[in-house]
Amino acid sequence: MPNALPQLPVLRLGKPYFSLERRTLTDVRTGAPVAEMSQAIPGLVSRDLGRAAERRRILDAIPVAQLIEICHRAGELFGTGELPLFPGSDVRFGPDDYLQHLTATTGMPLALGRANLDKIVHVMTGIEGVLDGLTRGLDLSVLDGGWGEQHGRKLSYQRLTDDLGAILPNNSPGVHNLWIPAFPLKVPLVLRPGSSEPWSPYRIVSAFLEAGAPPEAFSLYPGAHSLVPPILVGTGRSMFFGDASTVAGWRGTGKVQVHGPGWSKVILGPDVASDNWRQHVPMLADSVARNGGRSCINCSGVWAASDGQTASARAIGEAMARELLSLEARALDHPEAGLAAFPDPEVARAISDLVDSHLATPGAVDLSMEARIAAGKSPSRVAEAGGCTFLLPTVIHAEDPDHPLVACEFIFPFVTVVDCPTEVLFEQIGETLIGSVVSDDEEFLRRALDCRHIDRLNLGAMATYRISWDQPHEGNLFDHLYQQRAFQLAS
Repeated sequence: MPNALPQLPVLRLGKPYFSLERRTLTDVRTGAPVAEMSQAIPGLVSRDLGRAAERRRILDAIPVAQLIEICHRAGELFGTGELPLFPGSDVRFGPDDYLQHLTATTGMPLALGRANLDKIVHVMTGIEGVLDGLTRGLDLSVLDGGWGEQHGRKLSYQRLTDDLGAILPNNSPGVHNLWIPAFPLKVPLVLRPGSSEPWSPYRIVSAFLEAGAPPEAFSLYPGAHSLVPPILVGTGRSMFFGDASTVAGWRGTGKVQVHGPGWSKVILGPDVASDNWRQHVPMLADSVARNGGRSCINCSGVWAASDGQTASARAIGEAMARELLSLEARALDHPEAGLAAFPDPEVARAISDLVDSHLATPGAVDLSMEARIAAGKSPSRVAEAGGCTFLLPTVIHAEDPDHPLVACEFIFPFVTVVDCPTEVLFEQIGETLIGSVVSDDEEFLRRALDCRHIDRLNLGAMATYRISWDQPHEGNLFDHLYQQRAFQLAS
């Protein structure tokens, strides 16, 4: 890391602004200061949002094809470049500097940070495929002139907003791939970075500006939760990442695309759950634990379809618990580190206590604790390593889908395995961001296709985290920003 303590300013239409109020970011391992981050106030944000139409016109003057080329260059720079920390900064960060700071303030191991960096590069350098999927093959030159022709038909798309606001999370850098396509779609961005993970949005914006993007396309407003309402209300369209209670009040507004808990699941059909599940245990465990279990696309539930006579969920869960035993707490710079540390150890202990309190409700058992004891390890779910606090993978067997732990999702590898009668399974699974359905039963697969609870449906033995970025994710960004309108041209 550079010796000087980095200073992260507010970016107002791409221009740095240093506020009097600043927040110190600290290393989760030592508590040592890592950076100072300026704090925006609501009034400042509201004043800047008054220039939204001006910002949009600047971006609108650039052809989509040129914006795509800028995105390509930005992706390459993000992955390998020595980039200014912010416009005009003398401090330059290479990818290793970025990853070191990301690890220091979030507790994400270097190995996981590198994997997320690669995801962002993949999307930015392959943005045509992403846009092609989101727009269903639209000729994007239509957005340049306001209308065009495709397949012999006239088309016109109306932009619904002058900007896209985003309240960003701390959990995983890969989520930034969801707002990046707004730039080549000609929509300026208004971003509030996570309180402990500003590094990814700042580096993405820096890469865009170095690649030739107009500064006015990007504003970054670090600050307190008081910035949330002015950004969500003041931008024409927005995205909100947060836990269930935080985002609940913004669901259904139309203007705000909510990204909350995923409750993603692997659903085993009756043919697989009865006697063919063992070959899928590595995939099940990987779905739970990949990226440290920090993502909405991690599996938090395995549902085994039951014929009413055979109950296999406990055996499946026991096999998963054994498979996950090797995922241990390790120092954040360990090459095999797969668990993220909790910046506040008390949060880890509180989550563990919450799990234990739900286990007091009859009908559930912690299979991972049993597996640790059988392997001669400490039964504790809370672990320490390298000066950090972790939660170890936890597999719960629940006897009934109504047990409170079945509806739980946490920011560590946690999953509940449950049997459910085949006839009612797709009615009972509840909200499901990703549902991987493993079965050769045609009737069961038909029910999966008809299920309205599942947002992203995978048919076959696919880990829940294996997503294609050219598919909608909790809504389609293009549909959030544009709508097709009837259009005719006098001959």
